[in-house]
Amino acid sequence: MINILVVEDDKHVRKLMNAVLKREGYKVLTAENGIQALEVLEVQPIDLIILDIMMPGMDGYEFAEELRNANNTIPILMATAKQLPEDKKKGFRLGTDDYMTKPVDTEEMLLRIQALLRRSQIVSARKLVVGKVILDFDALTVTRDNEKQTLPQKEFHLLYKLLSYPERIFTRIQLMDEIWGMDSETTDTTVNVHINRLRKRFENYPEFELVSVRGLGYKAVRT
Repeated sequence: MINILVVEDDKHVRKLMNAVLKREGYKVLTAENGIQALEVLEVQPIDLIILDIMMPGMDGYEFAEELRNANNTIPILMATAKQLPEDKKKGFRLGTDDYMTKPVDTEEMLLRIQALLRRSQIVSARKLVVGKVILDFDALTVTRDNEKQTLPQKEFHLLYKLLSYPERIFTRIQLMDEIWGMDSETTDTTVNVHINRLRKRFENYPEFELVSVRGLGYKAVRT
């Protein structure tokens, strides 16, 4: 599931975006300003950010600048009522990837999101290619040459998440929340068990490795 963070101080706009995005199958997290958004990013992997400019505490410009200064490349779609060319140019200079004006056209918003996700290679026909290995999200299959394996849903989603962000470390809590859901009674040992199963399944695949990071969690390494 794709995680989208909506950073918007207007509760009505935030509620609208939340409803539209959830209807399209995205997982949505929200923040009222840049400070709250940074707190969300500390605990939750995010695939795309919809960002307002004029917000209290930390505005959109400051947030985008801080994110890019930290070498964070999450796609940013800026949404604002400010339509002057210099405002748009400032946003791009600070590292935003696309721009739309308010009032937001929800259909345009969805099209721009799809384009940004394709551009960032997070979504590519819901397939992920790692060397000779192809992961098909809809079929839950992993194919390499003439070998095809159909994985249990949780195993597949765990592998797909890790391989979508090579070298990025995910804590067990993050993976539990992402794959099993916050309300699940699953313990962190379940993540360990699924990682071990995946390692066993793909121990002869030279394209990737699932690595334990002591005291932190797991990451995928493309070899």
